Amino acid sequence: MEATIINGVWKGHLGRGLAHKELQYLLSAAQGMTAKQIARQFDVAACTVAKRLSCAMFKLGVTRQTAMIAEAMRRQIISPMCFALAALIAMHAMTGDESMRRDRRVPERRTAELRMVRRAEQPMLLA
Repeated sequence: MEATIINGVWKGHLGRGLAHKELQYLLSAAQGMTAKQIARQFDVAACTVAKRLSCAMFKLGVTRQTAMIAEAMRRQIISPMCFALAALIAMHAMTGDESMRRDRRVPERRTAELRMVRRAEQPMLLA
C-alpha cells in the first residue's frame, strides 16, 4: 500500500523517488509558498528547506522550482486535489442556474483600409 501526504489542495505520493520531507516541502512549494514560509510552517531553518528542495530538484533532474513542480506532476508524484471543484461544477450544472453563464459578444466586423499609391514615373536610363 502506498502512503500519501495531503497538504492544502495537493496530494503527494511517497515511494516514487522523493523522501518524506522533500515531498512535504515540494507540496508547500506547489501552493506558492517561499522557503521562509515553509520553514515557519514546519518549524525548521529556511536553509534546511532550501537544501531539501535542492535535493528534490536534483532527483527530478531540473534546476528551477517551477520545473520541479511540473516534473513531479508529470511523474505523478504530486497531483492537485480537484474533487471539490469537480463536485461544485457538477452541482452547478444540475441546478440549471443560468446566472453564471457568460455569453460571447458578437465579433465586430473589421474592415481593412487599403490605399493605392502610384509611383512617380521615372525616366529610364539606357546605356
